Amino acid sequence: MGKTLTEKKLKFTKEQYLKWYESMLLMRKFEEKTGQVYVQQKIKGFCHLYIGQEAIVAGTVSATKKDDKHITAYRDHAHPIGLGMHPKYIMAEMYAKITGCSKGKGGSMHIFSKEHNFVGGHGIVGGQIPLGAGIAFAEKYNGTDNVCICSMGDGAVRQGALHEAFNMAMTWKLPVVFIVENNMYAMGTSVERTSNVHDLWKLGLAYDMPSKPVDGLTVEAVHDAIEEAVARARRGDGPSFLEMKTYRYKGHSMSDAQTYRTKDEVKEFQRQDPIEKVLETLKANKWIDDKKIEEVENRVKELVEESVRFAEESPYPDADELYKDVYAEPNYPFIEL
Repeated sequence: MGKTLTEKKLKFTKEQYLKWYESMLLMRKFEEKTGQVYVQQKIKGFCHLYIGQEAIVAGTVSATKKDDKHITAYRDHAHPIGLGMHPKYIMAEMYAKITGCSKGKGGSMHIFSKEHNFVGGHGIVGGQIPLGAGIAFAEKYNGTDNVCICSMGDGAVRQGALHEAFNMAMTWKLPVVFIVENNMYAMGTSVERTSNVHDLWKLGLAYDMPSKPVDGLTVEAVHDAIEEAVARARRGDGPSFLEMKTYRYKGHSMSDAQTYRTKDEVKEFQRQDPIEKVLETLKANKWIDDKKIEEVENRVKELVEESVRFAEESPYPDADELYKDVYAEPNYPFIEL
């Protein structure tokens, strides 16, 4: 018989599990509140929730360092939360307020934070993949040991830009870790209906890129895989491709009727809830009790409520903001010819 959680020595500390739990719970509750205010029409435009996929962000953040760069697609609220951005700036952005992290100009799909090295949510499917390779190129060119974490959905691997970026990343040994967050459906189309290759990690093998599947519903597995890939990149050995097998408990977007999957399928994956797994480990090791759980839940609740208050009380941008941030200011001296 295998050892129980209380009998075996765990690789990670009590502090790490507590940090994972609170961070993932904040992502979950923030997204649930986002869904509520969206239905109240306080958030406009497209909105894609990350509920169910929190272990990927939590495990990635714990296995990387502060100066590493992160870039992803438009399901992008949880990533900056995991990186330490106060959620009020994300909520304000979705409310289109000037206090938002992109000054209210980006909305749900274009969250950004230079301070936290989060280089965006990107609305174009697969558009962030060559950008991620480019960021890694810049880090290598500048002689840093920073790595770029470039995340995408399973639908994005059908884009030709992925193959171009993979080829260049391997040829130039760029310090980038490509992650596909495979939640099984590109909008409402399953992986099986779009490709003969169902194991998406195998796509990296065509470029001799180290590639493998990862249990994206288990934060420890995510951390270990990212840790290994990041170490390879820092050594100068080039990129990796990780297929994080996960599941979203909500629709592709807020307008998704979810007619392409059954309620039983959703319930089956909800039984593998990544947050509950972390909580079970904490309980099994007597690292948390009901009082501590309540304290964490109350802190998270207050952060989410503060975020909504901040967003609702913040002003909209002035009209002249339309003309700002269109072009970057040059950082070189102007030479008059």
